[in-house]
Amino acid sequence: MFLSVFDMFKVGIGPSSSHTMGPMVAAARFLDAMRASPFKFAGLRASLHGSLAFTGVGHATDRATILGLAGFTPESYDAKKAEATLQMINADHRITVDGLPPLAFNPKTDLIFDYDTKLEGHANGMMLMATDAQGDVTLRETYYSIGGGFVMTEKELAAGKDTDEGAPIPFPFKSATEMLEMSKTSGKTIAQMKRANEVSRNGEIHLRAGTKRLWQVMNDCIDRGLNSEGTLPGGLNVKRRAKGIHDALMAERGLNQPAPHTINDWMGAYAMAVNEENAAGGQVVTAPTNGAAGVLPATIRYYLDHVPGASETHIEDFLLTAAAIGGLVKFNASISGAEAGCQAEVGSAAAMSAAGLCAVMGGTPEQVENAAEIALEHHLGMTCDPVKGLVQVPCIERNGLGTIKAVSAASLALRGDGTHLVPLDACIETMRQTGADMSEKYKETSLGGLAVNVPNC
Repeated sequence: MFLSVFDMFKVGIGPSSSHTMGPMVAAARFLDAMRASPFKFAGLRASLHGSLAFTGVGHATDRATILGLAGFTPESYDAKKAEATLQMINADHRITVDGLPPLAFNPKTDLIFDYDTKLEGHANGMMLMATDAQGDVTLRETYYSIGGGFVMTEKELAAGKDTDEGAPIPFPFKSATEMLEMSKTSGKTIAQMKRANEVSRNGEIHLRAGTKRLWQVMNDCIDRGLNSEGTLPGGLNVKRRAKGIHDALMAERGLNQPAPHTINDWMGAYAMAVNEENAAGGQVVTAPTNGAAGVLPATIRYYLDHVPGASETHIEDFLLTAAAIGGLVKFNASISGAEAGCQAEVGSAAAMSAAGLCAVMGGTPEQVENAAEIALEHHLGMTCDPVKGLVQVPCIERNGLGTIKAVSAASLALRGDGTHLVPLDACIETMRQTGADMSEKYKETSLGGLAVNVPNC
């Protein structure tokens, strides 16, 4: 099983990897299918289903779908150009993209939020259709946004999760047990095995440049969040808090004997800065999703700014280790809140972050596995219940607490020798089963939990 670090960590836009980035990616894929088709097209239609319908407006799914059909992609997104394009489409009811004729599209009638029709493959389903001059559908494809910006067609999803068809890799572990066995046999750390896999596919220069860019985007996102004020969009009137917390912490730095628990406030501020940027539609890195994008960057920033002896030279090892753990969770369970609740998002992010921190602080592979298990175990059962379908409440604070859990899990694991009762594989399987048993009300539909008990105004 191979899942690249650049699949697990993708540069994109907020507020949601599954509800914003995924639909945009799906639309771009549909345009490619249209270009490859022998049919002549005159129009476009789209329908959103399941969680994409119920929380689509709050997650900007409608905007993302339209912009994807207009040729936009998450990695090259230009906000000003996007706004101008949306205005033109709303005015002219027409989409123009390279390689295709002008296509009729009225956002009010050709984009449907279908709350009644459930697509069987995944909670995040959408259908994209191209029509001829008479308005008849001549090309149709069903896409599923399965979390973290990953998109699969109906056929791809039915074919199974392990669709990697590339060249063999040196360390093809599919479970934590296999990962530890390969580590013991080879004498390599988890990061070294993951690095060997990455280099075998894309080369060392690509890996180094790519991981450097990932951290740059993550760190820039933290800094923007720590320097931004105001109210987040969407109607809940949630005020940005990261800057105020950070400013207060900076002012207190010169005081004698600060309370030890204030370190939690630093971690919380870093994580909330990212998720406030995400909620505002800013540039973030999926880690492994947008809704959980703050945990891992905040953990790295905590390491660099507050741990003696920390060095940026270790960030690549952090990301590689975290990606290895994230790949196991995704392959054997889920990283999608719509599929398994927030345990699959912030829980996975905490496990990845705990593993990465443990590794760069000298942990053995066994301690790294233990750190990931502790962090994930103590997110089991966590629901996804965003108020008004916005990635704000409880999502922003939840990333702060996820960061604190990640650091605590790494610390606990480093205090031990790696032996523990519950294997990471068992914890991942428990998360999968818990997600399967969880009521759909608590899986990103905003039909239960805080979403129905907190006024949406």
